[in-house]
Amino acid sequence: MRRLLRIWLLLSLLGGGLLLSAGWALTRPPQPARLRATLSVAEELRGDSAEGYARATEPRPFTFPADHGPHPEFRTEWWYYTGNLETPDGRHFGFELTFFRIALAPDLPPRQSSWATNQMYMAHFAVTDVAGSRFHAFERFSRGALGLAGAQAQPFRVWLEDWSVEAQEDDVLPMRLRAAQGDVAIDLSLDSTAPPVLHGNDGLSQKGPELGNASYYYSFTRMSATGTVRIGEQRFAVQGLAWMDREWSTSALGPDQAGWDWFALQFADGQDLMFYRLRKQDGSTDPFSAGTLVRGDGSLRRLSSADVEIEPLGYWQSPRSGARYPVRWRLHVPSEGLEVEITPYLPDQELDLTVRYWEGAVRVQGRSNDGRPVSGSGYVELTGYGDTALRGT
Repeated sequence: MRRLLRIWLLLSLLGGGLLLSAGWALTRPPQPARLRATLSVAEELRGDSAEGYARATEPRPFTFPADHGPHPEFRTEWWYYTGNLETPDGRHFGFELTFFRIALAPDLPPRQSSWATNQMYMAHFAVTDVAGSRFHAFERFSRGALGLAGAQAQPFRVWLEDWSVEAQEDDVLPMRLRAAQGDVAIDLSLDSTAPPVLHGNDGLSQKGPELGNASYYYSFTRMSATGTVRIGEQRFAVQGLAWMDREWSTSALGPDQAGWDWFALQFADGQDLMFYRLRKQDGSTDPFSAGTLVRGDGSLRRLSSADVEIEPLGYWQSPRSGARYPVRWRLHVPSEGLEVEITPYLPDQELDLTVRYWEGAVRVQGRSNDGRPVSGSGYVELTGYGDTALRGT
């Protein structure tokens, strides 16, 4: 499950011409007080402006590598990468690099200008430096014209200025991820020997009872990652595991859904687990919450809301936004004999950007029903906590 925003509202608030040609960044410590737009994730996935766009209404065949590329007939789309990395001496880093495509209108009237486009791109880049106790988060925007930003299937490439993911060979794998902003940079090679995992009903991920409130959703749940992380003048050789999520839709959430808690966990025994808990406005779990367990042999088990129990064990309140997030959980899948505790590497992994949400690297510890220890790492995303349409910071 993923998030997007109403870009046209942002443009009207902040000035479209400047935003279309430039990006900006945010990192810790907080910047001086200013008025800034913060858009609600849930509002943007309710599909107010679905007319003229394609909808995810039924399963479809997936074709690769074509489906790694863009689907401009849908309103929103993202290429999403997270991972946990370590140096040979055990220094730990988490990373996120995400590219969003947002259609501003279903069709573009004929125009002569090479600047003309109905596609906007946004990217988020974040690094969790555990030893340094720092979380760095950045964002950029650009129009999908003049080579400033875009996506293509063959050869595979998605980019926004010099932030990019692209195929290193003729096939889509391995992929190379590159992003740099200020004192922080990553240059990583990601590969996978397993095929993409189709979530939901053969890739149709239904988020509510309304027709079309769904997305097409697949993942590479276990990708080897090698490369470098730069913090200031220090450059670290790293290796670890990464996760790629791909989703496209026109609307996904219903009127009673406030946000979600999304878990992507990679266990040391070779199993992977994705689960999103959709939260209703009253805080209860929506029955359309769902996930996928990928066993070590590659077989899949679809998980419903009744299959997974998630209990928050601790909270953290942002000193910048005031939002209060759960940051420690007990996750239990009784039928699989799996019970683990999930703890963030750092409590403060809030991306206080144009769209505010918490997304961070986590460690996993627990035991199975037969007493075997369970361990691993992963990423958790939290949306809809303290959302406001416009605020002072």
